[in-house]
Amino acid sequence: MPDTLATEDRLRAEIHRTGYYPDLVLDSLRTALGGEAIRSFLVHHEATFDRDELRRHITVLALTHSRLIVAHVDEHPPEENSSEPAHASSSTEAVRIDQIGSVVVTRVIADPAAYLPDMQPAEVVLTLGWGAVNRIDLEPARCADPNCDADHGYSGTSANDDFTVRVSVAADGAPVVAQALDFAAALSQASAGGHA
Repeated sequence: MPDTLATEDRLRAEIHRTGYYPDLVLDSLRTALGGEAIRSFLVHHEATFDRDELRRHITVLALTHSRLIVAHVDEHPPEENSSEPAHASSSTEAVRIDQIGSVVVTRVIADPAAYLPDMQPAEVVLTLGWGAVNRIDLEPARCADPNCDADHGYSGTSANDDFTVRVSVAADGAPVVAQALDFAAALSQASAGGHA
């Protein structure tokens, strides 16, 4: 139990460190966790530019013994010429561990000729797939005859929209990159049926 409490304390500290609506983020996460203990986590706070506006958002991945919790909070600035204040939207998704089909970890290594074991990558991209969202792209089917005007139905592709988080030493700092690798290892082990 002490390890679980220490993990939860570190998670709270990381969320507070971002300064991004910590009470809202923690409350959203608490609701999704439903009392389950956290085994591992990743906190990713990111700023993006939308035309001339700076918009921030945060994603928290939390691993329990049975589920992956994905919490995301976005802020929305007030409408132009509106007296309404800015607002935020918070969403959470709870995915059973046995639903996770893939955990892909991409490491970007600077100067690979000088690479040594356990050297930290400059960037980590974590892609998770659980088949929650599928995208189907359709287009009219065509035949090889350029003069044909018959209806050949549709053809297309179906693809999963996987969940991706990208962190880098330059943008997020070395501790966040290390946290991403630790989280990926714990999630890979859990999704393979192991125990972290």
